[in-house]
Amino acid sequence: MSTFLVTGGAGFIGGNFVHRVVAAGHRVINLDKLTYAGNLATLASLRDHPDHRFVHGDIGDYTLVSALLTQHRPDAVVNFAAESHVDRSIDHPAAFIETNVTATLALLEATRNHWRSLSDADGAAFRFLHVSTDEVYGSLGPEGRFTERTPYAPNSPYSASKAASDHLVRAFHHTYGLPTLTTNCSNNYGPYQFPEKLIPLVIQKALAGEELPVYGDGMNVRDWLFVEDHCDAIATVLEKGTAGETYNIGGNSEQTNIAVVRRICELLDERLPTPSPRESLIRFVRDRPGHDRRYAIDAGKIQRELGWAPCNDFRSGLARTVDWYLANQAWVAGILDGSYRMERLGQ
Repeated sequence: MSTFLVTGGAGFIGGNFVHRVVAAGHRVINLDKLTYAGNLATLASLRDHPDHRFVHGDIGDYTLVSALLTQHRPDAVVNFAAESHVDRSIDHPAAFIETNVTATLALLEATRNHWRSLSDADGAAFRFLHVSTDEVYGSLGPEGRFTERTPYAPNSPYSASKAASDHLVRAFHHTYGLPTLTTNCSNNYGPYQFPEKLIPLVIQKALAGEELPVYGDGMNVRDWLFVEDHCDAIATVLEKGTAGETYNIGGNSEQTNIAVVRRICELLDERLPTPSPRESLIRFVRDRPGHDRRYAIDAGKIQRELGWAPCNDFRSGLARTVDWYLANQAWVAGILDGSYRMERLGQ
């Protein structure tokens, strides 16, 4: 059994990771601030599990993080905690700097100081894994893919804040020797995703018979990664990755936004037919400011060095995702009872 301090473990990717590692027999200390995207309902099945402890708190709280590290002596810190939605970063960039940069620095400092207190053997085995995004690399043209050597060129306040956090993690390895790992992933989708993101947003609006907004001409391209594959990749990097290295994680599933929306409509029409095809609800709307045209991940390094590759193609993963949302409308309703009403942000 390993012990992990997981930050942001009530969010989308973090919550899926927590479920995975607890099911595998590991112990999790789950630290989450429970901002709008954190949802305890995601962790409902773990409420009384002896190997899961939830702590309501902020990664920027140095005293709290230090106490958790001292008390529980985790084998690794896995940092999912972040403000993550581009549209929100356009409206309120300061919140992204506060969490993704300033609070991440506090987390790194607390972790470094704890790591220094460990024995040589425990210190050598310890890892700090930072979960980041392919958006730090900027925008691609019609050809090519991002590699771990692609220069950073962030184009939104969100991606700029994540780029800064990536640089801090790198600096803590090279300056202090902290055994860090960084993963940069492509667009995730799957169960428990907050419905401001494209796939769950379209599912919910289509079920409600509302218009389906598609930015610009809908031809922006993303590489889609099923969240269970992402969690498996993170576990692989923790187990086999080399300290100080970065690993790109992709799904080998490039899709245009309009193709994604149309496929969701087809899946819903198959399961819950309506008089008119749901594709008729699609409306092209004014593009997002600074909207990157294409992202694509070259995940060759993690496959060559660590033996990881995604198990789910986009077609099967999207069908599983649609089925999950149809079966878990109570979870979605709990979110939509709050302040978020599926409105457009970041104009």
